[in-house]
Amino acid sequence: MANVFEKLVGGDLQIRITAYDGSSAGPEDARYGLNLKTPRGTTYLVTAPGDLGLARAYVAGDLELIGNHPGDPYETLQALAGDLKFTRPSPLEMAQLVRDVGVEHFKPIAPPPQESLPRWRRFAEGFRHSKDRDAEVISYHYDVSNRFYELVLGESMTYTCAVYPNLEATLEEAQENKYRLIFDKLRLKPGDRLLDIGCGWGGMVRYAAKRGVHALGVTLSKEQAEWAQQAVVDQGLTEFGEVRHSDYRDVKESGFDAVSSIGLTEHIGVANYPDYFTFMRDKVRDGGMILNHSITRPENSTRSKAGPFIDRYVFPDGELTGSGTIISKMQNVKNLEVLHEENFRSHYAMTLRDWNKNLVANWDEAVAEVGEGTARLWGLYMAGCRIGFDRNIVQLHHVLATKLPDGQEDLLPLRPWWQP
Repeated sequence: MANVFEKLVGGDLQIRITAYDGSSAGPEDARYGLNLKTPRGTTYLVTAPGDLGLARAYVAGDLELIGNHPGDPYETLQALAGDLKFTRPSPLEMAQLVRDVGVEHFKPIAPPPQESLPRWRRFAEGFRHSKDRDAEVISYHYDVSNRFYELVLGESMTYTCAVYPNLEATLEEAQENKYRLIFDKLRLKPGDRLLDIGCGWGGMVRYAAKRGVHALGVTLSKEQAEWAQQAVVDQGLTEFGEVRHSDYRDVKESGFDAVSSIGLTEHIGVANYPDYFTFMRDKVRDGGMILNHSITRPENSTRSKAGPFIDRYVFPDGELTGSGTIISKMQNVKNLEVLHEENFRSHYAMTLRDWNKNLVANWDEAVAEVGEGTARLWGLYMAGCRIGFDRNIVQLHHVLATKLPDGQEDLLPLRPWWQP
């Protein structure tokens, strides 16, 4: 079985592969490797060659990554990334593979319960990015368990890229610094009104409310909204802060001094950007500020839809594009002027590093809370994404814009007014 796996991945292995039948392949002294534990794992691998099959086998416990704790398999994944180059077998190679593995392994079986439906089967939940379907996929990812997220994200309960003021900063210091930076970029001051769309557990709402800003946050996740609103109450911020369980498109209020979107754009869909940015423009007063914080691709020409692993196990219906596309779509909205963009790619790699550390430190409680399969999934997903940011496969951009007043003088400072 190890030799069969070697044929699937191709190339000269620098990792060690072992299998349940006692076979092995690759250097004996390799520090990192894969251990295929069960025949079911073989079925997952051959029926979905590539990252989806690997994820199924790993989440189900049929495949081990050797060399790291399952809560942080970063180093093992780095070693594997250089070796795992799945290619489609030729007809002759496929025939040989069937003979080697056995035809019974090519009969598809049910995936692990953590897997979402494929895109084509989600139409029962509505058209892509309809309100009903968006609510369903957001619930899939964010309504896992508030306690689990507390264990992974730490005290800030912030599930977006932190901004590290220095290499020695803690995760909590970096998340606080991120909110400080966004608050300053939006030129917020006591008495202002902020709308934070896709507010998560309300970190930006609470940061602004503590500084006398009337902040409204909305999220499609019921569990997030309940946790966030309770935190507003517990911290005595109800005079200034509110979190609603709501689609952002259902917000009726307008005239805000600023709108922030921190980690929502990935769920919007590129085709919906014009309506999305028009909504943001319509919610701010003349001269008001808009900040969009989102994961991006390093260029603008590739397909926007996520690959099978991310789409089935992490962010169903998620879409990414380059910062240039985001900027151009914002510029195409009448009266929106883009002022500044900034890339925080390295900061997201560091954020993911610290989330993985939290998962390892709290592994036993995390497994008790959500099950070992889901905990393994999160370790795999976060470590894999960290490699993506390390290698410039994905980035994280802030894009700052303002709503220009019709026929009025621009009152913004001539140069950036915030500290990095």
